[in-house]
Amino acid sequence: MQRVAVVGAGVVGFSTAVCIAEALPSCSVTLLAEKFSPHTTSDGAAGILFAGEFPDIPMETQRRWFKSSFDHLLDIAQSQHSPEAGVILSSGFHIFKDAPAVKKPFWSDLVIGFRLMTDSELKRFPDHKFGQAFTTIKCECSSYLPWLQKRFITAGGQVEQRKVNSLQELSDSYDVIVNCSGLGSKLLVGDDQMHPVRGQVLKVEAPWLKHFIKDADGKTYIYPGIHWVTVGGTRQEGDWRLQVDDGETKGILERCGGLEPSIGKAKVLGGWVGLRPSRKNPRVEREVTQLRGRRVPVVHNYGHGAFGVTLAWGTALDALGLVRQSLHETSPQARL
Repeated sequence: MQRVAVVGAGVVGFSTAVCIAEALPSCSVTLLAEKFSPHTTSDGAAGILFAGEFPDIPMETQRRWFKSSFDHLLDIAQSQHSPEAGVILSSGFHIFKDAPAVKKPFWSDLVIGFRLMTDSELKRFPDHKFGQAFTTIKCECSSYLPWLQKRFITAGGQVEQRKVNSLQELSDSYDVIVNCSGLGSKLLVGDDQMHPVRGQVLKVEAPWLKHFIKDADGKTYIYPGIHWVTVGGTRQEGDWRLQVDDGETKGILERCGGLEPSIGKAKVLGGWVGLRPSRKNPRVEREVTQLRGRRVPVVHNYGHGAFGVTLAWGTALDALGLVRQSLHETSPQARL
């Protein structure tokens, strides 16, 4: 039996592990991580499907990643698993102070009912001149990750809680290693392109809010979920602080109150800080590495930044393809 290790238990790691375990039942798949839900970066993510553009990834690839993830999560949102998996449809507004150069993003035909906002809809946002309205998906990882973990175990996967300090540690036990360690890749594989983008959000109790509002500044957003509303946020490049900053909490509530005045009546349930695992472009590729005298295929799938939930299933399918290729090349039949 060929053995595959997946390193990392965030949304990218578990998505990748599930794809491999379900598609390759004859393989033994083990997911290894130091931290599991609710202690991953993914757990605090607002989880709204929404994407920016990466400069050096072909647009066709970015569209495929988005569509694969959207369709996968839409199936869950429209199934009986929706509440347990924490995956729901979410409608709302993306608003801009000035009209952007590109009025329709590359994913506009992949979400549901995308259209430009009318003047009457924009009236409630007097500082904003342009907006987009659409229905997308909200995926709450505090529910989705445990649900994926169950699905992984049902598919025969094994889970091991341990810190992987070096890929060398795994070289004797596995035929292929899949690196989904996010920001950990900075040390694990020496990737100097990896850097944190600090994000602080608040959970508030405001059950009357049903529609998301996202300011194009990227730092002000209101995302209603199943049990609470996520309001944010911050985007601080190179900032490693994990403590909640009271000054930023105040700023978040003020900015969000400017878009939705009733936020002032919401009860703050708590604050959370996460470090987005950022890179100029996500790294989804394969290399063959010399580890303790063995040539071991390593498949990388990390560096999604703010778009981990949005792209996880799409890049997981690509990683699965690279794992298949690696297993074929390392199998005894392939060497004959």
